[in-house]
Amino acid sequence: MSIQEISAEELAELFHHYHEALGIDFPGTSKLTAEPWGALPQGEKNRVVAAARLALLEIASLAREREKSRRYFAKPGEAEWGC
Repeated sequence: MSIQEISAEELAELFHHYHEALGIDFPGTSKLTAEPWGALPQGEKNRVVAAARLALLEIASLAREREKSRRYFAKPGEAEWGC
């Protein structure tokens, strides 16, 4: 699965899951809700989904920038050698 195939909603749900799962391993973190994704208030879900959407957009933008910087170089095996 590529990053383009992941929806913001799926990423938000996974993020919530891992955030809750790892919370107990990090002292000083905020109080854990331990609520499953389906039990979160809609406003909280919307906030996490919006953050996930922004993260996906930034990842896509970074990938495009990286691709632009590489376009002037030949792919392995495609370079023409000769002086």
